Amino acid sequence: MRVVECRQFGPVDRLVVVEREPEPLGPRQVRIDVSACGVNFVDGLFVRGEYQIKPPLPFVPGMEVVGLVTGIGSEVESDEVAVGDRVLANVGLGGYASEAVATVEQIVVMPDTLSDGQAATFMQSYLTAWFALRERGAVSEGETLAVLGAGSGVGLAAVDLAAALGLQVVAVASTPEKRSLARRHGAVAEIDSSSLSPDEVKNEIRRFAGEHGSTPGGVDHLYDPVGGELGETCLRALGENGQYLVIGFVAGIPRLAANQVLLRNRRITGVDWGAWAGRHPAANRAMLQGVLDLIAAGAITPTEPVTYPLVDAARALSDLAARTVAGKVALVP
Repeated sequence: MRVVECRQFGPVDRLVVVEREPEPLGPRQVRIDVSACGVNFVDGLFVRGEYQIKPPLPFVPGMEVVGLVTGIGSEVESDEVAVGDRVLANVGLGGYASEAVATVEQIVVMPDTLSDGQAATFMQSYLTAWFALRERGAVSEGETLAVLGAGSGVGLAAVDLAAALGLQVVAVASTPEKRSLARRHGAVAEIDSSSLSPDEVKNEIRRFAGEHGSTPGGVDHLYDPVGGELGETCLRALGENGQYLVIGFVAGIPRLAANQVLLRNRRITGVDWGAWAGRHPAANRAMLQGVLDLIAAGAITPTEPVTYPLVDAARALSDLAARTVAGKVALVP
């Protein structure tokens, strides 16, 4: 089998594609012929050694894989999964490969309503959005939400899910393609972050809140996977009792002013779906089923990803880090 191997922490262009012997199957494991693997921003952090968890070297990046089951362990029951089933697996690491091994507990049979690319790229983004909006943020229908980085995978999922939940969403994104994608997923307004200063973006969010919301002084919620100066400034776009949802730091860790948190009784809420999911697998599986139910009902629609060959994993990660891609990215073995 072919895998993308990280042999040392550093720039993603040091990744190499190598042949490995297939892993032996444990009694509760299945073998998957991978048809697509999701590429996420966190994968690049792992490779560069910038994530808080540093896996032993060498390792294979990648969390989300979709493919056909080609083998099952001796203790896998026939009503759990069968050879030929198309499944999504959350393997943690090891996804950038032509073949993957996962436990039965890590997989879910995929409906035909999702393509391989959609199935391989929705989980991290949509479960982060669900965890942020439903579990941590406790948002309500009719409230206003500003999404920074709305054209990214995790930002676009937040727009899609928030619109399905009945929120009024303004999408902040840097290109016409990204803003158009956010509009198609339910944003009712858009802000061009490439042509405006952070302070001007803040003012536009406040203007949106005045037109679409009822909270004095700004929006009810801010969904921020960007951070940096934009995140720091847009904290002030929150209205009374407004909530800042901390998702990530693509542009750097923001320095959030405590006085601006105090003013108007604003709140800051951390969102770490990955660590939570590892500690609460049953609750996470229920959350995944909730997302799949919304997809089946047509309430949300994961975008079709931009695809790269497995051998171009480094380029895919570089393009994702440079924020030149709208929506999601997948590798195809």
